[in-house]
Amino acid sequence: MLLKNRLFTPGPTPLLPAAQNAMAAFTAHHRTADFKALFTRVLADMKDFIGTQNDVLVIASSGTGAMEGSVSNLTSPGDRVLVLTAGKFGERWRDLAKAYGCQVDLVEKPYGNTFSLDEVRAKLTPETKAVYVQATESSTGARHDVEGIAKLVRKNGDNTLLVVDAITGLGTTHFDVDGWGIDVIIGGSQKALMIPPGLAYVAVSERAWKRMESTKNPRYYFDFRKERKSAAKGETAFTPATSLFAALGAALDFVRQMGNGDIAAGRKALVDNAELAAEMTRAGVTALGLKLYSSAPSAALTAINAPAGLDSGEIVKEFRESYSAVVANGQGDMKGKLFRIAHIGYYDYLDTVGILAALEQVLTAVTDQKVEFGSAVRAAQQVFAQSRSREVAEVAGR
Repeated sequence: MLLKNRLFTPGPTPLLPAAQNAMAAFTAHHRTADFKALFTRVLADMKDFIGTQNDVLVIASSGTGAMEGSVSNLTSPGDRVLVLTAGKFGERWRDLAKAYGCQVDLVEKPYGNTFSLDEVRAKLTPETKAVYVQATESSTGARHDVEGIAKLVRKNGDNTLLVVDAITGLGTTHFDVDGWGIDVIIGGSQKALMIPPGLAYVAVSERAWKRMESTKNPRYYFDFRKERKSAAKGETAFTPATSLFAALGAALDFVRQMGNGDIAAGRKALVDNAELAAEMTRAGVTALGLKLYSSAPSAALTAINAPAGLDSGEIVKEFRESYSAVVANGQGDMKGKLFRIAHIGYYDYLDTVGILAALEQVLTAVTDQKVEFGSAVRAAQQVFAQSRSREVAEVAGR
């Protein structure tokens, strides 16, 4: 049987063909007018993609580089910060803050869960300099209440900044960045923007820029002020990943096309697509008798408990070997306990139906479970049909 490799992981995600072509063809030097024009256009379009009037930086690094910069630029040794963690990437915030000498308060919940606003409120103090949180905890598939957390942070006063790792949240979750008062929001190129790893992007509020003038932690490559100064001249502070910028420009054009010429509308369409794929997938896996891992599932990915007594690695292996489909195992202590199917970026209806059909075959191969072929696909189809009916009704009502 012919096998076509397909990624269903929450990053890297499938590559947009137009972005691949742009990346392969781009040869401009980074200190030329051609690159300056591309760079300037990308930064302007990134504001629309994120949904902010704040300055946006695009840095040659993984998303973790922007996470580190959001600690080193905004804190001094001894500063008190609050980290909200319920998974591997929340723990990354904790470890970064400790590495830069911060006093770390924690709201910590078991993997797969989220935290209540009362728990967050109880940990906020007048001395809290920053709150660090994920929008989506991609190790567990959980989605956190960024809007609710933002309201609490703003009530705590201007001394407290809100920093959101939205690396898998942007493009899968609706945000009102400026309206909610998010001071720093972080994304990564290999997620909803459908290009290879290598670029991190970050939108920074004026409150956060002001904080950087008084903080004392060391920074050099990830000095956001240095990047902002260079960006104002249409340049990067250091050598950029030029071909990735070409890919990013193509990806943003694709999002613009999704919105009929409007990137903000395209962003909404991209999020709605992820939400629908996630809803279809949840319906499909539930129809197969499987249990969702997260109590607050996101649209970026669906985390699914392995059947009792089965190592989830067997499911991941069967997907790869029999169908050349790559799904993600659990991370750390969750390895062997769950598998993750992503919906972020360049996924569509047929991808979703196809992975559910493959899941039926995989379960038949690796378990003694009696699988009714078509049951997962049928449940997903019903969700899709209901969504189409709502769309038709909305158009008719305009």
